Amino acid sequence: MRERGYTIDSPRGGGKSRLADDAGVHRAAVSRLLNRQSMPDLETMRRLAVALGVPVRDMLIRSGRLAEADLPVGGSPQGNGEADGPRLSPEEAAQRMGVPPELRDTFVRVAKQFLPEGG
Repeated sequence: MRERGYTIDSPRGGGKSRLADDAGVHRAAVSRLLNRQSMPDLETMRRLAVALGVPVRDMLIRSGRLAEADLPVGGSPQGNGEADGPRLSPEEAAQRMGVPPELRDTFVRVAKQFLPEGG
């Protein structure tokens, strides 16, 4: 919060109120969070994360609510996006999903539209 310019150490600094206003949450929610009196609900956490410019994942980890291993990046603890092995190609996915052979070309063309470049 300090890194984002919110003065939260001084009772008169106004940083808590400004953060609450920027996030669209009640000022008491920010005070309770900072005083470790309560953990905000997910929507409040999301709004604060947006106001602070940080991912909700980081907010949950920094708050001590969850460990980094509880929220792996990309679906795996290693963060490589390979939760159950290498990513399937659209052709492999069609086969494993039982897409009929006469529809596989269409399935593959559509699926490729949703993949990142080079995917």
